[in-house]
Amino acid sequence: MMNVIFFLLLLRCHVATSVRHSLEYLVTASSPIQDFPEFVAIAVVDGVQIGYCDSITKTGTPTQDFVKELIKVHPEYLKMYTQFCLAWIQIFKAQIHHLKEVFNQTEGVHVLQYLIDCEGDDDTPKAVGFVRYGYDGEDLMTLDLQKMTWISPKHHMSASQLGWDTNTAHIRHVVYGFTAVCSMSLETIVQHAAFLLQRIDLPSVSLLQKSPSSPVTCHATGFYPDGAVMFWRKDGEKLFEDVDHGEILPNNDGSFQISVKLNITSVKPEDWRRYECVFRLSGVKDDIVTKLEEAAIRSNEGFGFPTGPVTGVIVGLLLLSVSIAGLLIWRKNKHGFQLANWGARIIR
Repeated sequence: MMNVIFFLLLLRCHVATSVRHSLEYLVTASSPIQDFPEFVAIAVVDGVQIGYCDSITKTGTPTQDFVKELIKVHPEYLKMYTQFCLAWIQIFKAQIHHLKEVFNQTEGVHVLQYLIDCEGDDDTPKAVGFVRYGYDGEDLMTLDLQKMTWISPKHHMSASQLGWDTNTAHIRHVVYGFTAVCSMSLETIVQHAAFLLQRIDLPSVSLLQKSPSSPVTCHATGFYPDGAVMFWRKDGEKLFEDVDHGEILPNNDGSFQISVKLNITSVKPEDWRRYECVFRLSGVKDDIVTKLEEAAIRSNEGFGFPTGPVTGVIVGLLLLSVSIAGLLIWRKNKHGFQLANWGARIIR
């Protein structure tokens, strides 16, 4: 089962230059929910949201300064992104209505998610990747790019039963078109966002504990990029027992956070000095090492983790869960730039 958060963070489009970057296109449609858009789409570069669109605003909205500058140079892009958004709102609205009929659903809230992944590098211009759908938090259908066929891991339904295109040659043509556009898009973004994508931010690291009997949590927040690891070690040796590793999560300012817990119930007070938390960020020579010392621990019975970053993560993931599969997707021909229509044709 693929839950919402996993689904949202899975999609990546990589182009390997001297530094590896990622481009994510994330879309979610839902049956009507009061005061919440039925469609939200976002584009994310290296974990940083760069564009947004939903069924309420019905317009492409850049969320980073470098994208705003790019649009000043090429104002036609914003018009195209908005047209793309409007088209996909209708496509996904029809698709979720069709799926409710297929699964004989007449009530309740239902969510359709659409994720795309493409990869490539300087030595391999032809990009590859995957297209994946999820419905109500579970895998629905994945496109096998080797065989150019749809695979249903959960519902055991064929693409034809869902009314989707099964013509292998047609799918291959559409996917190749997309991957070419994806590679070009990421190249353009990286050129305009080099200052953002190449930055390195070190975190603030804290030791947290709810009560004297609770695990000690080493919490790092505010770091960038997300290529980081954090662990506990004793006498210089990395610990694997009595340790609970958390996932890297995004903050609402584009930075990241991570936590790792250490169970100290069996650790004698005089042995605390033998333990330390280590944070290691890719591209940074020196680790950030925090000694396990009672004076350094923020602790009280009512203690809770910082609500700002956590709330930001929840809000960010909610926005991700309803996401723009088209910002910075374009194609140029003799008539100028036109919106790529690969996605609509695949699910048609």
